Amino acid sequence: MAKKTTTPKAEDLTPVTAHEVQVQNEVDLATEERLVALHTLQRIDSQIDKIQIIRGELPQAIEDLEDEVAGLNTRIENLTTSIKEYDQAVKTRKNEIETLTGEIKDTEEKMNHVKNNREFESLNKEAEFKNLEIQLRERKNRDADAKIKELQKHMEAAQTLRTNREADLQMKREELEDIIKETEKDEQVLLNKSKEQEQHIDERYLTAYKRIRKAARNGLAVVAIDRDACGGCFSKIPPQRQTEIKMHKKVIVCEYCGRILVDSDIVEKSNKRLEE
Repeated sequence: MAKKTTTPKAEDLTPVTAHEVQVQNEVDLATEERLVALHTLQRIDSQIDKIQIIRGELPQAIEDLEDEVAGLNTRIENLTTSIKEYDQAVKTRKNEIETLTGEIKDTEEKMNHVKNNREFESLNKEAEFKNLEIQLRERKNRDADAKIKELQKHMEAAQTLRTNREADLQMKREELEDIIKETEKDEQVLLNKSKEQEQHIDERYLTAYKRIRKAARNGLAVVAIDRDACGGCFSKIPPQRQTEIKMHKKVIVCEYCGRILVDSDIVEKSNKRLEE
C-alpha cells in the first residue's frame, strides 16, 4: 500500500521573521564585540607587560638591597650596643680595681702595726684575697678588650659592606628612575586604555580573562589561531572547532591551555580599534 503523504498547511510553517533574524544578529554581534574587546584588552596589556619587562628585575633587586642594608644597619646597631656594654663593664672593673688597690694599701699599713702573728696572718690573707680579686678583674678586662677588638672588626666589615650596598642601591634606583621616566608616559596612556577597554567587557568574562592571564607565564589570556593551532600552547585545533570559533557564536577556549581563542577576523577588528 502506498504511503500517504500530507502537504503541510500554511499555518504549520514557521518562517524566520525579520525580527527573529535581527535578534539572532544582535546575539552574534554582542559575542563578536565581546571577543574584539577581549583581544584588544589583551593587546594593550601585553604592551604594558613589555614596558615592565624593560625594567627587568630592577624593582626586585632594589628591594633585596634595601632589605640587606636594613639588616646591616641592625647588625651594626647590635654590635655597637655590645661594644658599649663590654666597655662599660671594663670601666666598672677598673674602678673596682682602684678601690681594691686602696684597700690593700690600708691593709698593708695595718700589718705594720699588728701586735701578734694571728692578726698579721688575718690581714695578710685579706690582702691576698683582694689581690686575687684584682687579678680576676684584670683577666676579665683583657678578655673584654679582646672581645671589643673582635666586635670592632666585625662592625668595620659590616660598615664597609653597608657602604658598598648603599652605593649599589643608589645606582639601581637611579637606573630604575631613568627607565621609568622614559616609559611612564606611555605606560600611563596604556593603563588608561586598559581600564577604558575593561568597561566594554562583562564582569564574568573580565574575571575569567584576568584569571587566565595570571596563570599564563607569558600573560596571554586571549590568542589567535595560528597555523591551525592555539597561539598560546600551539596545540592543534580540529577543523570543526575552528569553524565554531569563526562563527563568533560564543567565547571558546583552548581545550589544552584554557586560553580564549579568536580568529583572524577578530584580530583585524581589534587592530582597527587600536588604530582609532
